[in-house]
Amino acid sequence: MKEVYLYGAGRHAKVIIDILESNNLTVSEIYDDNSEIKIFENIPVVQKNICSPLIISIGNNIVRKKITENLSEINYHPAVYAKSAIVSDKAEIDIGTVVMQGAVIQHSAKTGKHCIVNTSASIDHDCKIGDFVHIAPRATLCGNVGGGEGTLIGAGTVIIPNIKIGKWAVIGAGAVVIRDVPDYAVVVGNPAKIIRYNDIEN
Repeated sequence: MKEVYLYGAGRHAKVIIDILESNNLTVSEIYDDNSEIKIFENIPVVQKNICSPLIISIGNNIVRKKITENLSEINYHPAVYAKSAIVSDKAEIDIGTVVMQGAVIQHSAKTGKHCIVNTSASIDHDCKIGDFVHIAPRATLCGNVGGGEGTLIGAGTVIIPNIKIGKWAVIGAGAVVIRDVPDYAVVVGNPAKIIRYNDIEN
């Protein structure tokens, strides 16, 4: 079985481990900054000597990006799909991305690096998703939706066709997005409205 390494011994890692094992991949070690964690899901946890190929098993989009900036010499694993996910052969899924159980990614859709396409999320044809994006459970992106770097699209969100979401935006759970969302905006509701802007630094 091929060996894979994870960065992050937390709850998100549990699902990734399941997906990797179902694809006959073995997680040999997990790297985590918390030296008190020695074993996670019967896998050794270490604080140094990070190996390749690596998957960042952390749900926070900002943290995933910062880790990649600090690990310039590391090789990342190709995208991994749960067995129950449906991913078109014509879709393009970049390195480090994990597609969870029941997710669907259609023809000509593209995701960037280190994305999370979570449980039963749906990404339709011609969507273009940037790096470090998290599409939460049961979110629905209709055709030709664009999602900027670091965007969080909350659980149960619906985004109608041809909408563009800016970078590092947050779409609240259950929102219905019917107009473009600018960079760093936080939107909620049906129809989704801006309630504030993130002041994050990337």
